[in-house]
Amino acid sequence: MSDVLILLGMGAIAGTLAGLLGIGGGIIIVPVLALVFAAQGIHEDVLMHVSIGTSLATIVITSLSSIRAHQQHKAIHWDVFRRITPGIILGGFLGALIARLIPGEELRLIFGIFMLLVAAQMILGNTARPHRTLPKTAGMFTAGTAIGTMSSLMGVGGGSMSVPFLTWCNMTIRHAVATSAAIGLPIAVAGMLGYIITGWGVAHRPVWSLGFVNLPAFFSIIVASTLFAPVGAWITHRISPKRLRQVFGIFLLVLSVKILSG
Repeated sequence: MSDVLILLGMGAIAGTLAGLLGIGGGIIIVPVLALVFAAQGIHEDVLMHVSIGTSLATIVITSLSSIRAHQQHKAIHWDVFRRITPGIILGGFLGALIARLIPGEELRLIFGIFMLLVAAQMILGNTARPHRTLPKTAGMFTAGTAIGTMSSLMGVGGGSMSVPFLTWCNMTIRHAVATSAAIGLPIAVAGMLGYIITGWGVAHRPVWSLGFVNLPAFFSIIVASTLFAPVGAWITHRISPKRLRQVFGIFLLVLSVKILSG
């Protein structure tokens, strides 16, 4: 019962942050899932893989809720979404394939370092001044593939990379957050399918799992995250998220140290 309450609370936080910062929520979901699964005695060989695969599955649902909320403000640049999606889908599958080849312990260290970098970005902010426009088709495909691969590998919606990329290309922060929420959907779908396929029949997975996607954890998280994603989107269009980014960055810093320390 305590695990369910933890997952519900995490889903509420992840959903709010997905709508507010366009980050998908996976950056919170993965480390907390890893801690919950470790407490349940899940084998370390598959612990991070199941955590990441389940995170991507929840982001599919959270993204839909977040997209709907941002679309009410007409803040999503659908032309950018269409141009970057082919690379995103390819990257989503590539990330899942690469993760299958990485041992669980190494994947934990990679994710911990990734969290440290995101925490630093959140705390310090994006110091680069936007000074360029979006690249052409080939450039968007390359950027989408890179974002999709890293997002699928780490189990996140991609906002920690797509928001800085879009703002660097001279898109306003609110439109970047909204568009990032939309970009998170194809990342999550491609990554989820990849983790289901590559995890099918693998030993030591928790019961009631489709490949590397654990269904009980998935349903526990989406109940709360779906309800709270519109809350984050509502806040985004009314206040500056700078202070929340800094607080969230400190929280990530603590979680990353916990993950890296084992």
